[in-house]
This record gives sequence, structure tokens and C-alpha cells, in this order.
Amino acid sequence: MIGVFGTPQRVFVRGEGVFVWDAEGRKHLDLLSGLAVNALGHAHPFVLSAITSQLSTLGHVSNFFATPAQVALAERLTALVAEPDVPAKVFFTNSGTEANEAALKITRRTGRTTVVACEGAFHGRTMGALSLTHKASYREPFEPLPGDVRFVPYGDAEALAAAVDETVAAVVLEPIQGENGVVTPPEDYLLRAREITSAAGALLWLDEVQTGMGRTGAWLTHRDGPHPVTADLVTVAKGLGNGFPVGACLATGRAADLLGPGDHGTTFGGNPVAAIAGLAVISVIERDGLLANARARGEQLAEGVQALQHPLVAGVTGRGLLRGIRLTEPVAAQVVARALDAGFVLNAPRPDVLRLAPPLIITAEQVQLFLDALPGLLAADGEAS
Repeated sequence: MIGVFGTPQRVFVRGEGVFVWDAEGRKHLDLLSGLAVNALGHAHPFVLSAITSQLSTLGHVSNFFATPAQVALAERLTALVAEPDVPAKVFFTNSGTEANEAALKITRRTGRTTVVACEGAFHGRTMGALSLTHKASYREPFEPLPGDVRFVPYGDAEALAAAVDETVAAVVLEPIQGENGVVTPPEDYLLRAREITSAAGALLWLDEVQTGMGRTGAWLTHRDGPHPVTADLVTVAKGLGNGFPVGACLATGRAADLLGPGDHGTTFGGNPVAAIAGLAVISVIERDGLLANARARGEQLAEGVQALQHPLVAGVTGRGLLRGIRLTEPVAAQVVARALDAGFVLNAPRPDVLRLAPPLIITAEQVQLFLDALPGLLAADGEAS
């Protein structure tokens, strides 16, 4: 394999529920869900049954044709992004970065070319999505990148207003910045962004690839809370397929009709197996009350970490089951390594942040397993403090 991911930390061979086992037979509590993907954990029986049944019936036909699963998933997703009287359409993809590429192409059909993105943003690694991603080490080796992109500080509505004028096609934001360390903006930030873009005739594009599909305790983070908004473009992926590759670019209002025949395409996007996986995930989240569980377990996790009053813990950020533990020292990588040795999978998006995104099915007892172990993981020598 091309060495873009470095040396694998473990070889995992089996998963069940919230646990994975490595090639040596060691059991690990998965608190990362394959980077917020396995919303229902590993080997979920309903998802497996749906995928197997669909594969045995019809696996792929190309987008010259429609399938019942594709149409049904389109109807479920479009209902999440807008009120019934607002037109909404979907373009299916295989991943989040592809969904963002589709959204970027839609912005070009406005007749404007400038996109405003945020410092700390992550929208993918393909060239268009990379042009909107802020991290220099990701961008600079591949410059010049396409597009006219302006970066502004995340969460600063005044800076956003100053950057948006009649040349701006769209503003792209994450409701919570995951790769930047689970950074949560002010409560009214998305509402202000909606007002600013509407006033300038620009599209509001919300990247919910990491935050969407129940991860924060709501189907979509921007549609929840005291200041819900309707975006022109919404991108989702990750948790939508529970490990089966599926993503979507959703467009509402005038944005829904900006692409026409021949303007974009995909070979595998929206295939019936991917679509049935998405439908199965949505069904289980509804059936098992997992939005409420994500909220409850997220609060348990945040409150439990804070209650430790550990000198290395500066605070807990995020919502639902997308959480960042901010540290007072840049030792997150060392903590992640000790955690893996102790049987817990998490990661360090920043030197001073631990990111947790466990499956939405995690129980109170399983959260407590991590909370009980955390003081030892935080100790410099790996011993309990």
C-alpha cells in the first residue's frame, strides 16, 4: 500500500458492537468508530441483513437507471434538510470528500467563483475539497489548488460578514470542527452565517460529514438547538453507511436546480447496496432511540471527565458523541498510545486534544469503563493518579 497512513498501529481482525479484536486476540473498546463512521458499531445484524439481501437481489445498475432503495434513501435524506414546502434534491456519492466536490461544483453554477471557508476547516483531500481545507501541511504540497478561497477565523461572525460580498458564491462551514480538535462555535454562529449569506445572495453550505446522522444527538446538527437553520447545501457521509461507503450532497431551494443533465456524475454513487445500508442505519437509529442515547452518553462522558478534576484536563468540547478532551499539555499522542495499549481506541487531532466518537449504541457501563481508566491513561508514566 502507498505509505500515506504511516505504520499501522494494530491489525484488527474482528468487530462486534462497540468492541474490536486485534490479530493477537486483544479486545479494544472502540471510542473512535473508524473516525465517526460506525454509528451502529461493528457487524450490526440489521445492516448486515439489509446489505446481504440487497446484494442477493440487485447490486449495481449504474445511474442510467433508478432503484427503489435509492429513491427511498433520497426521500429520507431530503426530508431531514428542509421543511416540506422547500424543494430539496440529492446527489449520491461514495464519501464525504466526493459530496463536497459535488457541492463545490454547484457553487460554480451560481455564476460566482469565490468561496469563504474557515481557518481550521477540513473538507477532504481531493483537489477541490482540499482547496477548502485550511491545514498548510495538507494544502501546500499540492498547490496551486483550484478556486478562489478566502479563509476567515472560525466562529467569528463579524469576520465572516466582512469577507462575504457580491463576489462570493458560497460560505462553507462545519457545525463543529472535528479534525481541528472538536471546536464548537458560538450558539448563534450558524444563524448569523445564514443571515450573512442570504443578504449577499450567497449559498450557505454546511459540511455535516462528521457531525451528521446522529453523531451529535440530532440527525443534523444545524437543524437542532435554539437556532436551527436551513442551508442551501448540506453534505453527509461517514455514519450514514455504518462502514459501507455512501455519501450525499443535498441541495435545497434554488440550489437544488443549479446542476442539470451532464453537469456531474458518478459510477458507484447511490448504488442499491449503499442506499439500503443508509436506509438500514436510519431505521435502527429511529427504532432504538439512538439520538437520545447519543445525547445522554455524551453528557455522561463530558460530566465524568470534568468530575475527575485532573490537572491535565482543561475542559470537554463538542456535543452528543463527538467530544474533545482538551489537555493542558501537548501530550495527546502519548495518551492515545497508552490508551491503545490499555484497550481503548481514540485519537489526537491536535497535540492537546483527545477526540472521542464512539458508536451511538454505546452503553452507560461502557462509557464508565473509559472514565475509570482515564486517570491512568493521563498519568505521565501510565500509572493511575
